[in-house]
Amino acid sequence: MHVVKLRPAILVFVLALLGAMRPLSAAEPPVINLWPEGVPGLKPDASPEKDVGGGKFTNIHYPTLTLYAPPTGRANGTAVILASGGGYIRVAIGPNGGEITHWLNSLGVTVFVLKYRNVEYGHPAPLRDALRAVRMVRSRAAEFGIKPDRIGMLGGSAGAHLTASAGTLYDAPEGRTGAELDKVSGRPDFMVLIFPVITMEDPYVHVPSRRALLGDHPSDELKHHLSVDEQVTKDTPPTFLVHSSADTTSPVENSLLFYQAMRRAKAPIEMHLYPVGPHGSGLDPKLGPISEWPKNCEAWMRFNGWLPK
Repeated sequence: MHVVKLRPAILVFVLALLGAMRPLSAAEPPVINLWPEGVPGLKPDASPEKDVGGGKFTNIHYPTLTLYAPPTGRANGTAVILASGGGYIRVAIGPNGGEITHWLNSLGVTVFVLKYRNVEYGHPAPLRDALRAVRMVRSRAAEFGIKPDRIGMLGGSAGAHLTASAGTLYDAPEGRTGAELDKVSGRPDFMVLIFPVITMEDPYVHVPSRRALLGDHPSDELKHHLSVDEQVTKDTPPTFLVHSSADTTSPVENSLLFYQAMRRAKAPIEMHLYPVGPHGSGLDPKLGPISEWPKNCEAWMRFNGWLPK
């Protein structure tokens, strides 16, 4: 067999060419700075963000959106801003955008994964980040190839509390910073709440989330204000809600409170409760029926027109 020997310079060129020919799917997803004009209330001693592994991030000072587009030709114009949980201490997205992102992409949904500020800032920083995310995505809808009236939010655990905060406090004064973008609506068009933290009041509050968001000794007024079930109105976005009665982190009563509030306000809501399943996304088939919630959510989205019939 004849072996061709390449001169070092040619070899370097060939290797560079092969590197340039990597498939586009291997490219890093684009990251969008939420506050290009400067983060409101940025800590003067802000240190670098920490990647603690497994798609978990702490010490977030510069909030971002990471764009995960559906496969080429599959995008249908619907977008979801994903607010992962972490007790307002971290943002636990998961590797490569997380399994929920992959599921939504498979449905043709464009996903924007939100890295929001946490315990280092407390309220209202996370709310401001969530509302800025909705406003930015809506203001750039044409650029992203999405519909400005089909922008939802999906959150899990504390991320679900943040999602519900955006859906109930979208006109709250503390959610605005005086930026030009404040003129754009920050109201999500729909919400998906998975194992949500809802109340900031005893006895069903997730205490670590309350402490991280509101401090050690929040006033009764502040606890009431951030108990999102108490802020529901008829204009609260249509909601899909999932919880497990076995959840020992955020008790199922959180979801019951939100469901009852939506019913009183005559706002549309669909709730799915399951007898087993630990706190989390509940997607592992080993967990039984609760792992089927994405199919029910897909049907809900199709029925409401956020996915093609």
